[in-house]
Amino acid sequence: MPENNEKKQENNKDPSKNKEENIKEVTIEQKLKDTEDKLLRSLAEIENQRRRFEKEIKDAFEFGFFNFAKENLAILDNLHRAKEAIKNNEVLKKNKDLDKFLENINIIEKDIASIFEKNRIKKIEAIGKKFDPNLHQAMTEILDDKVESGTIIQEIQFGYMLGDRLLRPVLVAVSKKNSSKTGEIKQKKDES
Repeated sequence: MPENNEKKQENNKDPSKNKEENIKEVTIEQKLKDTEDKLLRSLAEIENQRRRFEKEIKDAFEFGFFNFAKENLAILDNLHRAKEAIKNNEVLKKNKDLDKFLENINIIEKDIASIFEKNRIKKIEAIGKKFDPNLHQAMTEILDDKVESGTIIQEIQFGYMLGDRLLRPVLVAVSKKNSSKTGEIKQKKDES
C-alpha cells in the first residue's frame, strides 16, 4: 500500500507537472518553429542579396563597357567623315596616292567594325525602313512623293545596338509626302 500511496501522490502531482511540461514543450516546439522560420527567412534573404550583388556586378560591367563603347563610336564616325571629306574634295581627288590612303582608311574602319561585332555592337540598318522612334532620331523631313511617308531616306549619323540595348540612335532624314491637303491648308492660312 505504501507504493499505491506514492503513485497516488505522484499522480496528484502529475497533472500540474504535465500541464507545466506541456506548456514548456509547446513553448520549446514553438521556439523551434520560430527559430526554423527565422533561419529559412535569413537563408532566403542571403540568397536574394547574392542575386542582387551578382546583378549589380553585371550591370556595372555592362554599364562601364556601354560608356566605353559609346565613346569609341566617335572614332568610327571621324574615320567615316574623313573618308567622305576626302572623296568630296576636288583638289584631293586629283592626288594619285588618294586611293591608297582611302583603302587604308577602309581597312581601319572594317577592323573597328569587326571588333565591335565581336563585342555584340551592331550597326542599325535604317535606309528604306519605316521610322521607329525606339531606334531612330529624325533630324529632318524631306518631301518625296516616290516613297511612303515616314520612310527613312537618308542616314545622317549611324546608330548602334549593344546586344539588345540601344547604344546610339540613328540620326535620319524621313520622307514626307507633299499632299494636296497640305497645300490647301497653306492656302487657307495665307488667305486668312
